[in-house]
Amino acid sequence: MEESQGRLSETHAYVLAVVLPKLPLRSSRPQGETIVQAIGESHFTLLELAPFRGAKISSQERVSLERDPKGKIDHVKRRIVYEDLVPESVTELPFVVEIIVTKHEHNFVQFFNEAPPITTRMHSLQLLPGIGQTLMWAILEERKREPFKSFDDISARTKLQNPKKMVTTRIITELSDDVKRWLFVRPPPRNDDERARK
Repeated sequence: MEESQGRLSETHAYVLAVVLPKLPLRSSRPQGETIVQAIGESHFTLLELAPFRGAKISSQERVSLERDPKGKIDHVKRRIVYEDLVPESVTELPFVVEIIVTKHEHNFVQFFNEAPPITTRMHSLQLLPGIGQTLMWAILEERKREPFKSFDDISARTKLQNPKKMVTTRIITELSDDVKRWLFVRPPPRNDDERARK
């Protein structure tokens, strides 16, 4: 149930890599099928997609996940985790995440405008790499005066050098590491053992 909800929430994804069938030794016929590894545009869900036969797909391409005979993707095969990514996908991931962050800059600027405290001693802004107490207070003071309008506005009004890079780095960390809190990425699916226990 959790996986099907995850699929429905992503309407578009960006291609990380097209994985072709393997060609075994002493055989002229490839085994398996072509799959596409991609990342969802809305929640950075890592996905394995089944393309339509003959569809020409390239890395960094935006594809629709909705049923469309004119589209390139037949269906979502499954949700995957970082460890399932092929080396080409791992290489492309930072570039693709930055494309998504750039395209949806407004959403991430809103995070700087609305990010709440986590506890009395910790603020969610501090989960971004490079933001300590001093920078956190500078951001909170500035956003009280006037909401931030863009990444450039954040940089100009605080000492944050590259807010886009900070957000991109945090997203990669949430995808690849075992974090306790997710700011931008849908938490990974629970493993089969936990599902079985439930």
